[in-house]
Amino acid sequence: MKVSKRESTTDNASDECTEKPVKDDAVHLKRQISLLPSISFIIGTVVGSGIFIAPKGVLMNSGSVGLSLLVWTLCGVLSTFGALCYAELGTTFKKSGGHYTYLLETLGPLPAFLRLWTEFIFIRPAVATYVSLAFGQYVVEPLFMPCAAPTVLVKIVSMLAITFVVAVNCWSVSMAARTQMLLTFIKMFALILIIVPGIMALVNGKTENFQNAFDSESLSLTKLPLAFYSGLYAYGGWFYLNFITEEVINPNRTIPLAIIVSMVTVTLFYVTVNVAYYTMMTANELLMSEAVAVTFASRALQGVAPAIPVLVALSCLGALNGGFFGTPRMFFVGAREGHFPAIFSMIHIRRQTPLPAVLFLYPLVIVMMARGEIFQLINFASFSRWFFIALATLGMIIHRYRFPDLPRPFKVPIAVAVIFTIVCFFIVGLSLYSDPWNTGGSCALTLSGVPVYYLTIKKSYIPERWKKAFNNLSLHLQILLEVAQQEVKTY
Repeated sequence: MKVSKRESTTDNASDECTEKPVKDDAVHLKRQISLLPSISFIIGTVVGSGIFIAPKGVLMNSGSVGLSLLVWTLCGVLSTFGALCYAELGTTFKKSGGHYTYLLETLGPLPAFLRLWTEFIFIRPAVATYVSLAFGQYVVEPLFMPCAAPTVLVKIVSMLAITFVVAVNCWSVSMAARTQMLLTFIKMFALILIIVPGIMALVNGKTENFQNAFDSESLSLTKLPLAFYSGLYAYGGWFYLNFITEEVINPNRTIPLAIIVSMVTVTLFYVTVNVAYYTMMTANELLMSEAVAVTFASRALQGVAPAIPVLVALSCLGALNGGFFGTPRMFFVGAREGHFPAIFSMIHIRRQTPLPAVLFLYPLVIVMMARGEIFQLINFASFSRWFFIALATLGMIIHRYRFPDLPRPFKVPIAVAVIFTIVCFFIVGLSLYSDPWNTGGSCALTLSGVPVYYLTIKKSYIPERWKKAFNNLSLHLQILLEVAQQEVKTY
């Protein structure tokens, strides 16, 4: 059943429905994510392998050390602008689901379904496969150096990582949250391990790599936007807390506060890590390095250099856990709204986890990993992700003018929302110009959801025999998985 705009705005006008006490034994997703797990969830999902491995994309396209540091800072500011927009959306609409929910509430069911569709067919499987393979590579590679790691073994270890993360998220929400906190502390320790020796060397006078920091000889205005694209990709993941809004304790306070603390922390760490890199390595050395953090450690942290690949692997595991914690909630809410099969809106009757939605991703990722053809889909995913983020923030601006009297516990300045939306559409337009093939493929995959929506959601043309067979299958799966619909309203 679809929720009308009038119904949705009424539901979100107060916190009565979200704060009403419910019986502990009722089947529902409980509010058990407090401020510290929320901060860990955002930081742990944003900080993946990129800052350790390949910050050279920003340097390559910016052309100088000084300008690359400026790009890293501005990307942090722009990402914070986007996160603040999502803080307003998350406190205005109390449903989980992130992008999907905000598109549904502001622009209607078709854009929302297309976001759900793209997440299902290529964004989440490709991203999860990419991150898990990075984990496998950094676990296995040190065991075979200087030889190349066996591809089959890398994939097996990657599959074990996926299996571990899926099992944790199926077993317990609190266990998944504690795992995320632990992995976040480990990856922040890894960043501090890089920052401290680099800054100490800088304080002691090692500044030769910063001389002529803004040398513009290699600067190309056509490449500079690509530097921002690389930087913004490294900051990606700031929106994942909005996927689990219904499970956050006191979301009106927790969501904005967690977002502000997380994004300020990540921006400061990212900039200082890059300063540490440049202190110990020249720009050319950084560009030639395949794994910047490993090269840095071999010079500044010789005693602990072998531990860096392990820390990078654990960082990947944290990003993977964050993705599997948040994304299934989008499928869960989509099924609850009638855009996905109802089985995915069910919860385990004892574990109180959205078990079918979590398990739903597992075979998709395993199949994609076995095939190995993920890099094309990663390129597709970047365009689609930014396009729908731009639509969501545009929808927020439109919704403000349509419902000016709707209570908004957190309200971002309109200039922030406008700037971020324009930048997002600029990124989308840039990708159309710089990479028309991958962008065209992403558009085609996205638009393939339009006939699916009109044939199965808007007006179902599915034969009755197929419906009956699918309902029987869903019933047997419900009994097998021990899942049921929510018994209480959590938004």
